Amino acid sequence: MRAALDEGAMRAALDEARAALAHGDVPVGAVALAGGEVVARAHNERELRSDPTAHAELLALRAASEALGTWRLGGVTIVVTLEPCPMCAGALVAARVGRLVFGAPDPRAGACGSLYNLCADPRLNHELQVTGGVLGDDAAQLVREFFAVRRV
Repeated sequence: MRAALDEGAMRAALDEARAALAHGDVPVGAVALAGGEVVARAHNERELRSDPTAHAELLALRAASEALGTWRLGGVTIVVTLEPCPMCAGALVAARVGRLVFGAPDPRAGACGSLYNLCADPRLNHELQVTGGVLGDDAAQLVREFFAVRRV
């Protein structure tokens, strides 16, 4: 049952990722689940906002905190198309998120198992469950296509 919920949420995150393409942002999308329901959704908006911190994960965390009325997100699952970077992984830990589900690993900047593992570092004040690879091929394909066009 959890796998089906993860895949459904990842499909919503992939829809968000596609929305980033409309304003030239790297296609990364995120949704926040509480009680199995989507309480927030976002996509990268760095180009749109001229803001280096406008990653999908951070925007989804802010929206989830607002929707739930708390910054402590222990009952929340964040579902994101690409493995979070160190900034986003740090924010997940700081928000005390209960669980992270990501699609494609990011060997160049991933901080949830690929390059670093901030989400499961016992030296920090919080650790969260991490499930990677959910619809990872679909998520990776979006990013590959985005950068292939820019490298021509």
